[in-house]
Amino acid sequence: MTDYSQLDESDRAILQQLQQDSSISNAELARRINLSPPAVHARVKRLEQLGFIQGYVAILDREKLGYDMLCFIQVSLSVHQPEQVADFRRRISQMPEVLECHHVTGSIDYLLKVAVCNREDLQRFLMERLTPIPYIARIQTSLVLSEIKATTALPLR
Repeated sequence: MTDYSQLDESDRAILQQLQQDSSISNAELARRINLSPPAVHARVKRLEQLGFIQGYVAILDREKLGYDMLCFIQVSLSVHQPEQVADFRRRISQMPEVLECHHVTGSIDYLLKVAVCNREDLQRFLMERLTPIPYIARIQTSLVLSEIKATTALPLR
């Protein structure tokens, strides 16, 4: 298994450039990092095969698409048996409103990042999707007032 420390400067430069704009052409990427296009292509394929690059996506503007409410929802389970935990994770994974779900330490079990269009959608999500899950003990919702920073780019060293 290859880890980050085994990547050279060119590999890191490729990752940095692709984090900023994965839609650039191979020729443009090669020009930016001062390597030949075939060498860059081979390196990108290698980085994909090793799992450093997991995929390519278009990042959409949530608000322009009508998802005006971003929420963080804390969920505590009353039961922590493997079957119930697996069922909770399966259910959450199938909810398109849930952008992220994190199993966390502390006084809660899961932190969900949820996008909905409005107050009615939030109420429907809470009352029809989350609340019916029988082993949820507590739900606490925080509405995002403003996004100070949102990025998908990792700091590469």
